[in-house]
Amino acid sequence: MTDQQHPITPPPDLVAMWVDLLESRSDKDVFSLAAQWGADQELEACCGLLVQQGFDLVDYLHAARRPRPPSLKEQALAELAEWENVMDIAPDSPIRQALEQLDD
Repeated sequence: MTDQQHPITPPPDLVAMWVDLLESRSDKDVFSLAAQWGADQELEACCGLLVQQGFDLVDYLHAARRPRPPSLKEQALAELAEWENVMDIAPDSPIRQALEQLDD
């Protein structure tokens, strides 16, 4: 390997933290954290280049590559939709109205 440092190299304090984690967590867990950190750095570098070139794709790229899990409200509404079909519940039921008023 050369002396030249790769542009995506974790800082020493982060490497030290991962080494410490190896004492209390599985190798797989720690290596997954390290891989995720590297992937996040690469995603941010790509997003930076897109912005630099004038492309308005950063939000799309983040949504596609780092989708957020559905909120509790979204999960409840999806489950209610299933029950509405099974139990013939009206789509404008008070339960749905109450769920829709909740913050995400």
